Amino acid sequence: MKRAARSFPLWGVLLAAFAGVLAAHAPLLRLPYYWDEAGYYIPAAYDFFRTGSLIPSSTLSNAHPPLPSLYLALWWKVFHFAPAVTRTAMCVVAALALTAVWRLAMITTGKAQVAAATVLLTGVYPVFFAQSTLAQADLFAAAGTLWALAFFLEERIWPAAVCFSLAVLSKETAIVTPLALAVWESWRIRRPRGERIGKVAALVAPAAPLVAWYAYHWRKTGFVFGNPEYVQYNATATLTPVRVLLALAHRTMHVTLHMNLFVPVVAALGCLLLPAVAERGAGPGRRRTDVRQRIAPAQQMVLYVTIAANVVFFSVLGGALLTRYLLPLYPLVLLLCVNTFRRRLKEWTGLAALSAAAFVVGLFVNPPYRFAPEDNLEYVTVIRLHQAAIGQIVGHMPGATVLTAWPATDELSKPELGYVTRPMPVVAIENFSAEEIEKAMKLPDSYSAALVFSTKYDPPRLWPGLGRRSERLDERYFDFHRDLPPGMIARALGGSVVWRAERKGQWAAVLRFEREPGPAEASYSARATSSAMPSASR
Repeated sequence: MKRAARSFPLWGVLLAAFAGVLAAHAPLLRLPYYWDEAGYYIPAAYDFFRTGSLIPSSTLSNAHPPLPSLYLALWWKVFHFAPAVTRTAMCVVAALALTAVWRLAMITTGKAQVAAATVLLTGVYPVFFAQSTLAQADLFAAAGTLWALAFFLEERIWPAAVCFSLAVLSKETAIVTPLALAVWESWRIRRPRGERIGKVAALVAPAAPLVAWYAYHWRKTGFVFGNPEYVQYNATATLTPVRVLLALAHRTMHVTLHMNLFVPVVAALGCLLLPAVAERGAGPGRRRTDVRQRIAPAQQMVLYVTIAANVVFFSVLGGALLTRYLLPLYPLVLLLCVNTFRRRLKEWTGLAALSAAAFVVGLFVNPPYRFAPEDNLEYVTVIRLHQAAIGQIVGHMPGATVLTAWPATDELSKPELGYVTRPMPVVAIENFSAEEIEKAMKLPDSYSAALVFSTKYDPPRLWPGLGRRSERLDERYFDFHRDLPPGMIARALGGSVVWRAERKGQWAAVLRFEREPGPAEASYSARATSSAMPSASR
């Protein structure tokens, strides 16, 4: 299963990867925290930083393992608590993941050109690029999983088990990969029985620290897997056949087409129709071994098992179809594509360059269907819209009580997230759908301003019908809703739009109400802020 692969030292790859990631993200390092960062991961890490508690107190505990919190708190302790420090720390994790991608490519192909191309494509792939500075657990889990796979392919099973354990202690769902490989190893009858048992034991071992963490969490909170709403949203509510099949279709698209991934995938499939290219110096009567080699079948199976297991697992579990859950898979898909380019085309670097260009375009140009803004640089648009809207409120209505929805409830009430310097009272609703606005109409004396915004990305009208035909299914299974436009919200609530901005399909607006909040404002706002915590945070 091994392939000799010694070239550029790994420490050099790590330094080059970190320098590249940091330089590419330099304009983004000071951005305040976004979405699930603000809703769970930063509050959890900040609570540990301040109190030393592994169980967060400023947000509901979802039983996510504590390694990301410990890592970020260490950086804040050494330097200081600031978004730039956090995002630089995440660049280090991204560089570690890219170094693992290099190592995987060298183990499976032995070619530095393939390794370099795979690392470059992974680094600029929109989903990976966007996640490289976002303080969420998925990048930690991806780095641990990729290093574990590299050690596993080198037959270094216990270092692989350690890396799988680190991945699992970053995010619990990372356990699916070692368990899937354990099942696959147990079926490999060609291996000696003792060797199979040893490998399976090592692959199952990462479950032990996860069980220990859950036992600790249960002892501290009374819940094993997090609060009941979180468990329902991400597990029990997803276990219907129709929902699983729909999710499977989405997940298959995510690892083959999403964010211009179809460019290298389709190109690789086309290359399979061509014969393998002869190695340099091989004549017309060359042997089979004189052509450029594919990745060994046993190594390919490790990649396929990993991809298939994660696609199926995240089609069954996980309330939101977030692509970051599949973060370890994109480098594997790209490795298979790049080696196919090299094996089947003499001048294969052109296809790698075309794929890189498509990914760079995908960073800035949104696809013609709904997607999470954190899949490319659209998340920056959302952050800057929220910053601008909150700046309007702070500058022109500093004493207002603000009607809004998560995550703006946290952005306004938690200065540590980087949007305000002092907390503002908020009244929370779930979103800006007609049903939620009707609820707000019953509380006219509880707020004097509103911050409303698009909670879902909606494709521009120039793509009529695409992505909208399945709205009923999306509403039933994937928490889809339509936000009312600001003008309609203002008319319904008896206010006026005093500021509005729209960029690339995202919008935000500030509403003013010419009335004073009632005496119950303070107590209601406190209750509303507490209830607005993202109980179904990922």
